[in-house]
Amino acid sequence: MMHNLELLPLTLPQLKKYLANDFSLEKELFFELLPRQLSADLKDALENSIIPAVEAATGDYFFSTLWTIIDRDQNAMVGDMCFYGPPDECGETELGYGTHEQFRNKGYMTEAVRLLILQAKKRKELQCINASTEISNPASGTVLKNNGFMVTDESGYLIHWKLSLNS
Repeated sequence: MMHNLELLPLTLPQLKKYLANDFSLEKELFFELLPRQLSADLKDALENSIIPAVEAATGDYFFSTLWTIIDRDQNAMVGDMCFYGPPDECGETELGYGTHEQFRNKGYMTEAVRLLILQAKKRKELQCINASTEISNPASGTVLKNNGFMVTDESGYLIHWKLSLNS
C-alpha cells in the first residue's frame, strides 16, 4: 500500500519544538495532535548530537537534522529518521529511524526510507548507507531488506546492514 508521504527536514526551531514534545511543532505545521513517544535514545541524540550539529551547520544540514515523516492524507507525523552525520572519508554514513506506535507495521517506514534514499543518491559525497537493527525487531530489518540493504555482520543483539549507492 502506497501512502501519500512527505519527508520534512526539521529546522533548528522545529527541532527544539520536537524535543519539547508539547504539540508545539504539530500546531506550527497544522498537523493532527497525536501523542508520540520520545525514546531516551532519540532525546539524547537530539540534545547531544542533532541540535548541536544543526546549530553548527552553515547552511546545508541534510545529514545532520531529524527528518519527520508526514502522511499527507492523515495530516499526521508518523515517524522520523536521521543520518548519524555527514559521510566519512569513505563516503559512508549511518541511518536511524523510528515509526510512531500507532503507525507501525503499515509500510510507512519502508516507503519513507525509499524516499530518503532517492534524495541521498543525489549527494555525490555519499557512497553507501549503513544501518543497524535489533535481532528482536525483524520488522526493522524488513524495511532495510525491502530497500536493497544487505546484511554485513551480526554482533551481540544487532544486525548490521549496508546499501551501496553506486552499484
